[in-house]
Amino acid sequence: MTFRPTLFVISTLVAFAVLTAWTSAMARPCHSNAISSLKRFSPDGYAVYRAYRNKRRFLGWIDSCRDMVGGVVTAVHETVHMLTHQWDAYPLINGERLPRVPEARAFFPPRLVAKRFPRSSPFVESYLVTGQASSADYLRYLLDELNAYAHDLNTAVRMNALEARGQTTFHRDGLAALMAFLAAYIDEAARRRRTTWRALMQPQHRRTVVALWAQAEDVMGRSCHVRDLGYEASRFLRPVCSVTAHDPLGVLLGRPPLCPIRCALQ
Repeated sequence: MTFRPTLFVISTLVAFAVLTAWTSAMARPCHSNAISSLKRFSPDGYAVYRAYRNKRRFLGWIDSCRDMVGGVVTAVHETVHMLTHQWDAYPLINGERLPRVPEARAFFPPRLVAKRFPRSSPFVESYLVTGQASSADYLRYLLDELNAYAHDLNTAVRMNALEARGQTTFHRDGLAALMAFLAAYIDEAARRRRTTWRALMQPQHRRTVVALWAQAEDVMGRSCHVRDLGYEASRFLRPVCSVTAHDPLGVLLGRPPLCPIRCALQ
């Protein structure tokens, strides 16, 4: 049986083609402006764009000129994941690459610390519940998310001058949540899961965790002066701010953790 397209089908296809061409034409100036703004305001984020071979995929995250900054920040975040997989290393903001923590049985699944956090938080649901993300099952992916959110917040802070006034985003909340999850994971390891604690204290793994944590502290601290970056950061980081050098996180870091969100706790 030969398919004969109806007039309706033909007109629909034509309309779709016109709309696609129009959208593409509108997107190109938006994309050009987005990348030039990224290069000007956030050289670190622009380095992520340059390093990724699939430029079209990067630009695909920037789907609205009305929220250009949000699209750019999301593009940087997601591309950091792609680079991590491509290089088998965590790419830091400063350009350094850290070896990934392996998917070894020594590291217990991060989902086991979910009970320490309110299930109502979308970050708990997204990153600590099995079936939602690999970070619930493997520490290496929890660290991947921590790194991506550090790049995410770093780009958001640097491009904040372009953000619409009064528009609340959640870039700070994301990094705060992942920091809290990692702190809880380390505490659980030291107190109840000695195999994981010993693995964390091995020099190669410890160096990776310490570097990612220090990067997160730095970015979080630099975000402190920027308003409207979320609601949950202080709730996630309040327990971290009470950790001492004698607690598990302090022992692993070799110092007490900073309280990078002190301004939000006042």
